[in-house]
Amino acid sequence: MAADIRVLGVDGIPEARAGDDSAQLVIDGLHHSGITLEDNDVVVVTHKLVSKAEDRLVDLRTITPSAFAERLASQYDKDPRQIEVVLQQSTRIVKMDRGVIIAETPHGFICANAAVDASNAPESEHVVLLPIDPDATAQQIRTRLQQETGKQIAVIITDSFGRPWRAGIINIAIGVAGMSPFHDYRGEYDEHGYELRATVIAAADEIASAAELVMGKLDRRPVAVVRGYDYAHSDTASGRELVMDPAKDLFR
Repeated sequence: MAADIRVLGVDGIPEARAGDDSAQLVIDGLHHSGITLEDNDVVVVTHKLVSKAEDRLVDLRTITPSAFAERLASQYDKDPRQIEVVLQQSTRIVKMDRGVIIAETPHGFICANAAVDASNAPESEHVVLLPIDPDATAQQIRTRLQQETGKQIAVIITDSFGRPWRAGIINIAIGVAGMSPFHDYRGEYDEHGYELRATVIAAADEIASAAELVMGKLDRRPVAVVRGYDYAHSDTASGRELVMDPAKDLFR
């Protein structure tokens, strides 16, 4: 494992608009920041940039809330239109309590409000949805960056999720291309000769969280480059592998 890992913030990226080329926005930001990609870099991109470029926005003024959404909204002083969008983006409601909806998205992610988010929306009365296929978008960005630079890299698309039994939110990987999302220690031995049998690190999530330290929520810095991490290269791995297999989910 590398003893030194760097996280480089990428500045100069404008607000993404529907129809923008996400990869080109990243490329332009790298040029603006004077960052030249190197082999094994990981380019980390917030899903908000991708979602805006892919027009994954909903104008709440076009939403007619259901009676159920109206009832929930009145009970918890929420916008019934936003609750309706959350319900539409959910394949399963895991828990509803105290004005919080924990839901499963079509991607298999379990998170607050099915990841429907009003923060950093380009206009008022709008909410931002997750990309339809963040793994595919990660691969598209990776392909363009490799064509542009000739370097072997990986790309991670992130979102901020809460965690059961832990306060606060962290960045996690929702889309991955070019690397295994895991660092698998199973079959290796510690310094005392003990064989590791269950230790699998969610490396893509850790990289996503590290990148957030320079990206921030209010700094308008939707891209970062993580350099120096020795990840396992893969052209077929994806972020979906990070979703818990329902058969192994003790809380389902």
